[in-house]
Amino acid sequence: MARAVLIRSRMSAILQWPASERPRERLLAGGAAGLSDAELLALVVGATTRASGGVVETCRELLGRLGGIEALERCRVGELIQVRGIGQARACAPAGGGRAEPAPAGSWTRRGEPLTRSEAVYRCVGGRLLGLRHEVFVVLALDAKNRLLSLTQVAQGSVTGVEVHPREVFAPLLREQAAAGIVAHNHPSGDPEPSEADRQLTDRLAHGGRLLGIPLLDHLVVGDGSFVSFADRGWV
Repeated sequence: MARAVLIRSRMSAILQWPASERPRERLLAGGAAGLSDAELLALVVGATTRASGGVVETCRELLGRLGGIEALERCRVGELIQVRGIGQARACAPAGGGRAEPAPAGSWTRRGEPLTRSEAVYRCVGGRLLGLRHEVFVVLALDAKNRLLSLTQVAQGSVTGVEVHPREVFAPLLREQAAAGIVAHNHPSGDPEPSEADRQLTDRLAHGGRLLGIPLLDHLVVGDGSFVSFADRGWV
């Protein structure tokens, strides 16, 4: 009885959406290309209640926390259920996708391709960082041959800065058993020149990486269509 009430409640929440805004109807009408990652994920985990913000908003929050849809295949159920609106049953749906082929990470780089030059790293993260009005900090986990394992957003700040703690940076690197890491963040002002705070943070991360045996290979600061590489300048 309780299950039937729950199902009716979920269906009622979906039917209150205009047809043009429902992910399933849009998928049938125009194909997957017209849906965002959050909307595609919403089709997998199913409907949720309006009180919890809606399934698409829940999925946006989940993807923001993980740093992208490609991270789902490496995510544990325990991590997913920490997101508001994702219970154990729904967490099992995307977490079970780890057997599928890896999805593209970034704007062009696929998992397995090596990142050996700062230009390649920029092409990988630029699509995620350009045009934002707030600073975002991402971490790239690499294997022993500098091949991309994951790209994770670990912090989001304001228009003038982002607060990042080393433990947030190294958590995805340790989870992936990475051999090395690269970090990147954007400057909404458009000027990619690193600040003194950027340099101090990079020094802390490089030191932490040496202690953990996970070297920091580079830190990219992305501006308006350009970037500065700490490795290219000999700062790491």
